Amino acid sequence: MSIESLRDLFVDEMKDIYHAEKQLVKALPKMARAAATDELRAALEAHLDETKGQVERLEEAFALLELPRRGKKCEAMEGLVSEGEELIEEEAEPIVKDAGLIASAQKVEHYEMASYGTLVSFAKLLKENKVATLLEQTLAEEKNADRKLTAIAEKYINVEALGGA
Repeated sequence: MSIESLRDLFVDEMKDIYHAEKQLVKALPKMARAAATDELRAALEAHLDETKGQVERLEEAFALLELPRRGKKCEAMEGLVSEGEELIEEEAEPIVKDAGLIASAQKVEHYEMASYGTLVSFAKLLKENKVATLLEQTLAEEKNADRKLTAIAEKYINVEALGGA
């Protein structure tokens, strides 16, 4: 696909984040299983449910745009997922691994927030208001997931992980 307009770029970015979200649907259960603390496990499982909804929302956006639901390999998310998988395989104190899982998950959230923020801006410029609304819902969920992870980390996981300094 040649990118000659903002609409072309918008569609390309939509395909990228669609693939990214589908990668996360596969990665989040592994992260949840690796979590040592119930609170982190529950947060990751809850975000998995949200992520499935985000995939559905993207599919709805593709339908509104009259485009096929097709992704484009997201190299960035593939790298972030790979880093998370490497962490899962590391031998580490469970609480330290949880701190690492949070860091890994927040890298993903920040990538998603950047992507969705850009997509919302593009959708508004392109007068795709219904699509913008769908994307704004997902952006809000990503920001909320990031805040939850920060709260869990700051409440006790990072402090307990410090004990193994």
